Amino acid sequence: MPDSSRDTAEGAGWGTPEPGVYQELMPRRVEKLSWLNPKTLWPARNGVLASWFGDPTGSTRGRWVEQRLAAGAPADAVVRRDDPDDFSFMVIGDTGEGDAPQYAVVPGFLRVGQDTSFAVLASDVVYPVGDADDYGTKFYRPYKDYPAPIYAIPGNHDWYEDLQGFMREFCDAPPLAPRAAPRRFSRAWLRSLLWHTPGRPDEQRLAEARQSRSAPSQRAVQPGPYWAIDAGPVRIIGIDTGLLGTVDAEQGRWLREVSEGERPKVLITGTPLYVDAEYHPCPIEGGGTVDDIVRDPGHHYVAAIGGDIHNYQRYPVRVDGRTIQYVVAGGGGAFMHATHTIPPVTVAGVTEADFRCYPLRGDSLAFYSRLYGRRLHLRRFFTLTDAQATAVIAERLGIPPTRAQGEPAPITPRTRLVAALLGAGRRPGRASRLRLPVRKTYTQLFSPGSATYSPPFFKCFLRLDVTPGSIRLRCFSATGNRKQELDPPVEDEVIIPLR
Repeated sequence: MPDSSRDTAEGAGWGTPEPGVYQELMPRRVEKLSWLNPKTLWPARNGVLASWFGDPTGSTRGRWVEQRLAAGAPADAVVRRDDPDDFSFMVIGDTGEGDAPQYAVVPGFLRVGQDTSFAVLASDVVYPVGDADDYGTKFYRPYKDYPAPIYAIPGNHDWYEDLQGFMREFCDAPPLAPRAAPRRFSRAWLRSLLWHTPGRPDEQRLAEARQSRSAPSQRAVQPGPYWAIDAGPVRIIGIDTGLLGTVDAEQGRWLREVSEGERPKVLITGTPLYVDAEYHPCPIEGGGTVDDIVRDPGHHYVAAIGGDIHNYQRYPVRVDGRTIQYVVAGGGGAFMHATHTIPPVTVAGVTEADFRCYPLRGDSLAFYSRLYGRRLHLRRFFTLTDAQATAVIAERLGIPPTRAQGEPAPITPRTRLVAALLGAGRRPGRASRLRLPVRKTYTQLFSPGSATYSPPFFKCFLRLDVTPGSIRLRCFSATGNRKQELDPPVEDEVIIPLR
């Protein structure tokens, strides 16, 4: 097995390794997407408008589902495949920025996934707003050589154009008819004054892009924005959490129905239920939560995998004498969300000994220190080596270093200050000497909010190998370095019993 980030710094992608071949897969001209740019933020305004003036996602989703039913989609939204009892599938989340970090995942994804039956994209297929014109470089081109079907659930960014691009490309659905004008001076009317709506797509460019995934073995038309897949001995259920991370009443009713029965189930959701040492059970309109359904012993869920957060995390939670694996899997291509800001894990009985994340907290801190050293033109002050970052994280969190090292790096006042400025977590009950606001303020102030930078990228994807008795879940890393492209390291692995 190749070294992972838990084994060596080289396994994490540090040093001066040979660049990967992913750049050869990229378009000649790459859009440099920056979340600090007003031109990016303004078209993505619908999430803010929905939180201020009411969220129309549920009603719009209902119209999409009605349209698909009228077109002949199955009423239960279940895709019934003929996979054998032993099969494998891929999961990759938050992919579509269309730049180097997304394409850096592709060589390893293709190598690991070459014999799998299908793949699932978990949230945010296309950034920034799910525009149909972006599917060519952010979906069709990167995954043109993946030989099997790709299913998807939308993320909040796919909803920024009312899901028009997503429904067209994954469900073969025509645009919805325009809504009736809302009553003047109502909240809906105020929202409509600023609401971002999709433009007319470039039909010729889209048709050309679709040709790259036109083989019969690659084709999949899914029932709608939420669905279930019966494959081998398991049922995989994908839910749509819309703009604000919630589920409407009708989808909640459907979720309860398709969750019944003894068949083992895996949930794929646009927003994770456990993330950053916090619990987010995902409310359902009208009462209850998604996690109430997952935890119900009569539903036989064994895992819940969520996108939206751009890294990997795993929480094995004991529920009524069994373990449900709650996984964050959003490291498929978008900018990296920090893991070094995660405090020591004590949630739902899960402790640091049980918790896993990628990148490791020390690597995350070293990555951010380089990013902001460059951005603020203070490289000599901000930049920490991976050894320095690992050491200061261990001190601040009161945990042993995750990666074994030779001589420990000295912890200086500068390393402590940089770690504090970049929001590194602290042991519970210990206040910051800087007397700054809570940890989340650091995260918001120093979020990367950007686009293209140099390897290691710390991206990841999942492979799940299913048998009648278990699922083997593995998280593979993608750094952008050739060594990890040729033989992607396994950053985490767990065997999930099905019975």
